[in-house]
Amino acid sequence: MKSDGQKISMVTCYDYVSATIANHSNVDAVLVGDSAAMVMHGFDTTINASLDMMAIHVGAVRRGAPDKFLIADMPFLAHRRGMKLTMEAVDALLKAGGEAIKIEGGEGQFDIISHIVESGVPVMGHLGLTPQSIHQLGGYKVQGRENSKATSLQNQAKELERAGIFALVLELVPSRLAEKITDTLSIPTIGIGAGPKTSGQVLVWQDVLGMNNGFNPKFLRKYLNGYELIANALNQFDADVKTQKFPSTEESF
Repeated sequence: MKSDGQKISMVTCYDYVSATIANHSNVDAVLVGDSAAMVMHGFDTTINASLDMMAIHVGAVRRGAPDKFLIADMPFLAHRRGMKLTMEAVDALLKAGGEAIKIEGGEGQFDIISHIVESGVPVMGHLGLTPQSIHQLGGYKVQGRENSKATSLQNQAKELERAGIFALVLELVPSRLAEKITDTLSIPTIGIGAGPKTSGQVLVWQDVLGMNNGFNPKFLRKYLNGYELIANALNQFDADVKTQKFPSTEESF
């Protein structure tokens, strides 16, 4: 698709019902992100995502979206506990239904990624804001504004490509830097808060549908006011029950 000049669309997805809808959409790929810890379980960061949690979500999404290319996030530290445990984590995510995995970060990951790729598993990279390193980065901030950090990200992107990744997520990086990285690599880049010149875009399912009124970052475009629509539907149900409009005779046995 990158070679043909076609843009790539990807959404995160965490559950069976959402996956069935995604499966019948035109979206190209589905990411079961470790953001499930925040979106689905209410934690403050992605660090709380465990391998068991991720495997459950991957399985649910695979059953709902059997026709979509499915990438599974490696959760926090799952690939930093030695090669044996790393490969066991990869094995668990693929057996749950993943077709590829995503690993955050560059430095310190190259040999690990090479080994996983050489083992026959497609790996997606992730640079810029890497949420698993949020405590080290000091918050959810745009990455690569300084020349030295921009150069570092470009170099890491090249090294990740050499290590064998098939695509690279660029999160919260300046648009011009994302464009430079995209033009330098032969593999596609998938942006989130990285401007329009990446090979494609990814957004969280719940964010696309406007499910969180309090989450309004600059990079997000909401395609539905899901929060209001669902709240109104629930309130209508409540009103119909209390005014005895539901169930009707037709809805009764």
